[in-house]
Amino acid sequence: MLTTWDQGMRREGIKVTRLQFPVPTTQDDLYQRFEKAITPRTKVFHFCHITNLTAQLFPVQRLSRLARSKGIVTIVHGAHALGHFPFKLRDLECDAYGVSLHKWLLAPIGNGCLYVRKEMILRFKPLQAAPEQQDNDIRKFEAIGTRPWALRAALGEALAFHQAIGAERKAARLRYLMLRWANALKAHPRVKVLTNLAEPAQAWGVAAVYIDGVDVRALARFLMDKYRIIVVPLVGGAPPNSVFDYQALRVSPNVYTTLEEIDTFVMAMEDAVKNGVPEDQYPAEGGRLDGAD
Repeated sequence: MLTTWDQGMRREGIKVTRLQFPVPTTQDDLYQRFEKAITPRTKVFHFCHITNLTAQLFPVQRLSRLARSKGIVTIVHGAHALGHFPFKLRDLECDAYGVSLHKWLLAPIGNGCLYVRKEMILRFKPLQAAPEQQDNDIRKFEAIGTRPWALRAALGEALAFHQAIGAERKAARLRYLMLRWANALKAHPRVKVLTNLAEPAQAWGVAAVYIDGVDVRALARFLMDKYRIIVVPLVGGAPPNSVFDYQALRVSPNVYTTLEEIDTFVMAMEDAVKNGVPEDQYPAEGGRLDGAD
């Protein structure tokens, strides 16, 4: 999404303002940052429902109402929301909402969902050319060329699986797994959790963590090589060109993750805290710079 806006800057000369925020933070803080950033030239708010980095939840409804009062369009990136925690799309009041269905809904890669408020369909252009008679038709956004229909057909199985578990039960399970490792590790002075754990409606399955003094890329290699644990090292840079300016591991257990696996992660992190991570053995290479799925 950010690359798309950057391309707009190069092609059309638009201005893109990226808002930095501390981690963790509050919804009030996020709201105030958007409110203060508004200028007479502001046309669009584009923000996450929940970030893919630290799982920070945004005040979508409040921001949508603020934007509408100023004549500003709201586009919400919901890639990590659907199937992760319960919410009703109509309660968000945004103009557009996009979500990846292969993440927490566990559908095959290639499935997604786009919502556009009825009054906004005519204003939004499709990614690829669509016939004129579809100018005010939501299906114009499906004009993406030939695609494998087997992927679409399999979506029903993913929805059935999600509904069989239940959105509330699934969110509770994810939060339980996340808190199991986070509460065990946060007692260590060198371990820092960058996700808001205090409020039940602020974090579920995803959380970000780091060990003070240990490069997160080396730590990720250590966890994989020694314990066969997969985590995503997040490596930020300096603003304004960077999305974030910290380093952390993103940890995201799912409903199928066992308690034994969670406890192994805790043991592995405690090993790293106690004994360190020799960077000559686990060199600090790779890592996701400025974002990750």
